[in-house]
Amino acid sequence: MKTFIKSFLGATTAIVLVFSASYYFVNKSNSEQSKRIEVQQQIEDMPVHAATYTPIPQNINFVEAAERSVNAVVHIKTEINARTQNYHDFFDPFREYFNGGQNHNNTFVAFGSGVVISSDGYIVTNNHVVENADKISVTFNNREELTARIIGLDPSTDLALIKVDANDLHYLSFGDSDALKVGEWVLAVGNPFNLTSTVTAGIVSAKARNINILGSSSSIESFIQTDAVVNRGNSGGALVNTSGELIGINAAIASHTGVYEGYSFAIPANLVKKVVDDLKNYGEIQRAYLGVQLRDIDAGFADELGLSHVEGVYVSEVIDNSGAMEAGIKDGDIIVSVNGTITNTFSELVGTIGQYRPGDKVLVSVNRDGEYYDFKVTLRNQDNTTSIVKAEGSFFNEELGASLQKVSQVNKSNIGIENGLRITDIKQGVLHRAGISEGFIITEVNGAKVNSKQDLENSLDSSNNRRVRLLGIYPNGMKVSFEFIM
Repeated sequence: MKTFIKSFLGATTAIVLVFSASYYFVNKSNSEQSKRIEVQQQIEDMPVHAATYTPIPQNINFVEAAERSVNAVVHIKTEINARTQNYHDFFDPFREYFNGGQNHNNTFVAFGSGVVISSDGYIVTNNHVVENADKISVTFNNREELTARIIGLDPSTDLALIKVDANDLHYLSFGDSDALKVGEWVLAVGNPFNLTSTVTAGIVSAKARNINILGSSSSIESFIQTDAVVNRGNSGGALVNTSGELIGINAAIASHTGVYEGYSFAIPANLVKKVVDDLKNYGEIQRAYLGVQLRDIDAGFADELGLSHVEGVYVSEVIDNSGAMEAGIKDGDIIVSVNGTITNTFSELVGTIGQYRPGDKVLVSVNRDGEYYDFKVTLRNQDNTTSIVKAEGSFFNEELGASLQKVSQVNKSNIGIENGLRITDIKQGVLHRAGISEGFIITEVNGAKVNSKQDLENSLDSSNNRRVRLLGIYPNGMKVSFEFIM
């Protein structure tokens, strides 16, 4: 009986425990299901908003842009005939006689890239690729090779325009570099390490970069920064967008080793187009100026000025009788945009103004003591006029055996000289025997400064005993002094 009672009570307890457990899990399951239904209802009741951005496509195709570019990007080979430094310092016509007529020539060869911009053979490249070159050879993607001549140089932007005699060439059309966005895909096309037709891809990392490589107060540095791989030999090559439009000319890399480390820089296409048009139409650059001294604004300077946020470029001084002064801009104004283009840095402002010529009118927006005003400014040249200056025609001097041309004001400022006559072509004569090459600038003859055909002829006529002492400089800064007997 006792055993029966214990068994009965144990079974009853087990049944109760099992029932209780079943009740707990059933209720817990029902509770969780209720919660899930409640959460699901809350999600369904939430408002749905459309995304305000466009997702980056994962199937970007660079093939079409690359095909358009490789046939319009050329390989450039330059040859420079240089003399020893001692030979440049002093030239005596009898030296060749005593040395058996030896030239003391050393030929240096360099390579770069260029971009065909018209079907009739105009090619844009970097100034540093062709500067001082005695011979320029251009090789196309189909391996055809032609000789090119220099149309014009602009050291202040590191651009040069050269030309080959050809027609029906593949060429690239200019795109709008102002419309380029940070993060946009781009291709770099050129000839790194003397390899032809190389294409690399990257994105726009930044715009309006100033990296202080041109070394002149009048230089324009407002580079497009990309992470497309660029190396030696890419200089002068194309930076194109995914539509195959030219949006920049590759010019430099930031590197501790001399090879690519992740940063490359290109000259914006809008500035390139303006420089090319100037060189073709006028023979020299038409540089425009607002007529103000500027200073970048950082967080510390913004606090000094009492600005709530950092924006624009500070006008530290307005030049007397300049376009800015006549328009009403004052010292202490903060320029925030030009023709609607935001100008938050000095390089952005200089890059924007660099696209215009003297006489052009631009709308300048400024912040003056918290109020915003618009001023229509007529841009002027370095001489504070609106005149368009054309390069003077060259003239030939029989005694020197060379054609010469007056140096433009922009180039004189870049080199740091006040006057000079640039040699545009050399025939057989004393200059050729001295190893002087095209591009050399004669600054003095017999102690007198020369700046015109008349200056040169008067100085040569004043020579005592027909002995002439000549001073000059190459665009790279190398000065030359020599004497000869006419």
